[in-house]
Amino acid sequence: MRLGSVNYEKRGRVAVITLDEPSKLNALSAGIRQGITESLAKIESDDEIRVGIVTGNGDKAFCAGGDISGFDFNAAFARNFIRDILPFLHSPEKCSKPLIAAVNGLALGGGLELAISCDFILASERAKFGAPEINLGLLPGFAVVRLQELVGRPKAKEMSMLGEPIGAEEACRIGIALRVVPHDKLMEEAMAFAEKIASKPRLAVGLAKSAYNRGLGGDDMLYAEDAMPFLFLTDDVREGVSAFREKRKPKFS
Repeated sequence: MRLGSVNYEKRGRVAVITLDEPSKLNALSAGIRQGITESLAKIESDDEIRVGIVTGNGDKAFCAGGDISGFDFNAAFARNFIRDILPFLHSPEKCSKPLIAAVNGLALGGGLELAISCDFILASERAKFGAPEINLGLLPGFAVVRLQELVGRPKAKEMSMLGEPIGAEEACRIGIALRVVPHDKLMEEAMAFAEKIASKPRLAVGLAKSAYNRGLGGDDMLYAEDAMPFLFLTDDVREGVSAFREKRKPKFS
């Protein structure tokens, strides 16, 4: 089933959500966001579904981040963008059923944030994780309030301040990924893991998720919504985005 720019497939007790704009490295376009939102709603409303898997189409990318082609540099755009994207990235955490991110390639920026919003990450050996927003003069709006919980404060600062990607093995070592699997076995391993979870008592699994996720989406999210829009108004963001579009190195002021 096609939902926006996402393929939704029901496999028994498991739903598979596949981001499907490989030519754009499955960036978080309006179509991808629509498809994920509608897919999560279907998972919530279907009593037969116990677990969801989120993955990307193609061998290159799970999700390469935000779609900056439509970025504008004014206060209204910045505030609306942040107020739209943060609740969207928070939505996998709010889903009552467990979600597994099967990361098949690049998970950068919003792609990293989408992955860490899921309950578990299984990473292909080819996967790479990063928060490259600093190279646009920005910061990751969602990861800046979540990443330190996974990797600790110094590593989160390093990833956010340098913007350099890390490989699958390091992501597993520092707590982003649950495990690394061979690339050609990724979906097989994700389905096997999903079926194990699906075989457990539904109410107990749901309570485990809600208990461990309690408190998420509080004051830290409100801070990000209030603080992040100001970065969009800086000269450095104009330069960073222009340099990215023109495929050159930015010259920040």
